[in-house]
Amino acid sequence: MGSMPEKPRHGFGSLVTGLQEVCESGITKDLAWRRSQLKGIIRLLTEKEEEMFDVLRDDLGKHRAESYRDEIGALVKSVNHTLRNLERWAAPEKVQAPLVSFPATALVVPEPLGVVLVFSCWNLPLGLALEPLSGAIAAGNAVVVKPSEFAPATAAFLASNLPKYLDPRAVKVILGGPEVGEQLMEHRWDKVLFTGSARTGRIILTKAAKHLTPVALELGSKCPCIIDRLDSKRDTQIAVNRIFGGKWSLCAGQACLAIDYILVEEEFAPALIEVLKSTVKRFTTTPDCMARILNEKHFKRLSNYLKDRKVAASVVHGGSVNPKTLTIEPTILLNPPLDSDIMTEEIFGPILPIITVKKIEDSMKFVRSKPKPLAIYAFTRNEKLKSRIINETSSGSVTFNDAVVQYVVEGLPFGGVGQSGSGQYHGKYSFELFSNKKAVFKRSFLIEFMFRYPPWDNGKIGMLRHVFNTNYVLLLLGLIGLRR
Repeated sequence: MGSMPEKPRHGFGSLVTGLQEVCESGITKDLAWRRSQLKGIIRLLTEKEEEMFDVLRDDLGKHRAESYRDEIGALVKSVNHTLRNLERWAAPEKVQAPLVSFPATALVVPEPLGVVLVFSCWNLPLGLALEPLSGAIAAGNAVVVKPSEFAPATAAFLASNLPKYLDPRAVKVILGGPEVGEQLMEHRWDKVLFTGSARTGRIILTKAAKHLTPVALELGSKCPCIIDRLDSKRDTQIAVNRIFGGKWSLCAGQACLAIDYILVEEEFAPALIEVLKSTVKRFTTTPDCMARILNEKHFKRLSNYLKDRKVAASVVHGGSVNPKTLTIEPTILLNPPLDSDIMTEEIFGPILPIITVKKIEDSMKFVRSKPKPLAIYAFTRNEKLKSRIINETSSGSVTFNDAVVQYVVEGLPFGGVGQSGSGQYHGKYSFELFSNKKAVFKRSFLIEFMFRYPPWDNGKIGMLRHVFNTNYVLLLLGLIGLRR
């Protein structure tokens, strides 16, 4: 079987040992095997599409269009990209060898790390499991996937179907809660990728330290959206459409890449708010236009933000909540207190604060005063402002005049910096995350330079200076005795 229920009685030692044996057999290194597994993921995404729509609706209330846009379709695109490029990525890369070592060859050879562990998150429960899985397989590894217990229907779907479409000897799915995750981390892995909260990320790092296990962390943050004064109504409307897509249409704002708050000049704020209101009304005509809040705990957390008296006074649109359906109306705040929980913690929900500044250039100072975010979004036609945002702020990514779409650009890495995470994946970056770049240097016995060895004298030091300064003319003259 390729899936396992809650932790076995005696831990996961036999599971890890079995996967190590699979790696040592060489099965996963074979490029034909890797391609067959990637094609298996494509078949899964194609043949089980309706079932995936169902489990995503059960777990999060997602409309099938949102599920296809953000997870299934994005995965098909990504895995096909990997299939097209796999042979090139896996090929040794020739690099320049110093002339003094002639004849010689220098190569960078990608090799699998071995057995890797992927912890996925509940908000994109298919994408955040299968995207890194595809990269780890492409790199030639055996993989254990631990889906989030907070998306139980999707987790059960993965446990039931991955063994049917992928090689169950090399790909395993482990179900269970936090105690299962902690038990998994008692073992030595060649790489761990964790997507989730900073609190759990700290636990993962602490456990990994025991075995010096390398860990990539994809964590949350407060992603700002800087909105410059836009001259035309069309530009403003397009910007607001894309803000809606990057906030309320993305799992109801429950995503690490979702827009967390807006920064805008105070003079432009009233016009922006009016367009936001009308657009929200137009885009949310039916209840299924937006996903629901994950569970009662998260619903209560978000509701409590709005119960803060000073925060409640800043509501300019929305604010209604329904505990029976776990839904919160798209809510817009204007200048809530900067020391309130909603402005110091990642919101992860459908509440959008707008913070006004005197000049749009002041927004960069505001962003720099906060921990480095996973993404910065900015809507502007001002090229100087774009350059300043790139050069004067630090973040996992910067996207101009759109939001979240950078996630589906395979040529761009996805990952955070500082408190928003470490390590990057997507496309070739996934392949590299789960690979070791092995340096290979090949020399012949043809030429030998004795100035490398003692006993030392000034002549040998001089020759070494020529080598390290790449002054090969003087080196040659010295070798033939014409210059010391």
